[in-house]
Amino acid sequence: MSVITALEIQKKNKQRVNVYLDGVFAFGLNLMAAAGLKKGQALSETEISRLRAEDTVQQAVDSAAHFLSYRPRSRQEMRRNLAEKEFDSTVIEAALDRLTQMGYLDDVAFARFWTQNRADFKPLSHRALRQELRQKGIADPAIDEALSQLDESGMADQAARSQVRKLRNSTPRVFRAKLSAFLMRRGFSYDTTEDAVNRLMDELADDPQYFNRSLDNEE
Repeated sequence: MSVITALEIQKKNKQRVNVYLDGVFAFGLNLMAAAGLKKGQALSETEISRLRAEDTVQQAVDSAAHFLSYRPRSRQEMRRNLAEKEFDSTVIEAALDRLTQMGYLDDVAFARFWTQNRADFKPLSHRALRQELRQKGIADPAIDEALSQLDESGMADQAARSQVRKLRNSTPRVFRAKLSAFLMRRGFSYDTTEDAVNRLMDELADDPQYFNRSLDNEE
């Protein structure tokens, strides 16, 4: 058995406590874990090992929280990030489970977030979105559920309209070629692309100043 001889708040991190056993620094703990300890308390080797293991998992959770502060993450993204921080695989899985239980990791919710974010800022085809989500480790059922909320035709229209200002004063032929290429790079099929381009060209035809019709050989 070892006896706790001191518990000291760390100078550089006020959220952690240094634990001294038998007059010698033994390990650090976060404040919550250290709250259950007191000076003079005896700890067995099993208890010491458990405290150290739990603290390592908590450090992984804290690291994950920083990674999550930028945007939601998939479970696979988080696993890769923690592996890059050189946490042991057992620690990583324990941290992932804890984050899941706390509601911070949810691949179904992540798939919805990702597809909606793309819909708002960078509309892509269902095929392109599926590929992105698979790369992030999302299972097909979660992907299917998220994609079911998105109208691919509407996404193509939205993506096409984002190019209206850039293509202003081009000839109809150049407009069609450039917009079609843009939409196909976003993963939309030929038919979906053609429909979106035709709808937008019909809409812009009402603006006599949009297209450059001065070159007849471009028509």
